[in-house]
Amino acid sequence: MTETTDDWQRRIDAVWADDALDDDDRVAAIDALAAELGDEHPVALFERAGARDSAGRETEAEPLYRAALGAGLDPGRRTRAVIQLASTIRNLGHLDEALGLLRAEYEATRGADMQDEAAAFYALALVSSGDAVRGASVALTALAPHLSRYTRSVRGYAAELLDPRPRNE
Repeated sequence: MTETTDDWQRRIDAVWADDALDDDDRVAAIDALAAELGDEHPVALFERAGARDSAGRETEAEPLYRAALGAGLDPGRRTRAVIQLASTIRNLGHLDEALGLLRAEYEATRGADMQDEAAAFYALALVSSGDAVRGASVALTALAPHLSRYTRSVRGYAAELLDPRPRNE
């Protein structure tokens, strides 16, 4: 079960928005709210992972993200958890796994919510892997629909980065 009450979510959101909290206080506050849902609740696991990740405790966050994904998250949180897990494991030096997760999420979210977020983190992972050209192409493709002008040109140039044959052939 991944449902939470509106009140619970408001309280979680308030903890995240409270700039007066330091990392340890934020982790403790999230843990207290997560405990209301139970140790195995996927949303509780996800929030606990995010709090640790935000505090720079990636090694603590990783197994919590994996447990949240295994327990079954709603689609929006699942995408966020995949992106956050991939970013975490990229920071922990597991670049190949991060690239695989992000590539799959990038493909899965095309035309859906969170497509730009998946593209951004996929682009970052590509750059980390040494494939800056593909990373730039992914980022420009995600950016193009948001431009007030030149959308078609930017899409074309993004594609051309990956296939640089002359246009007139």
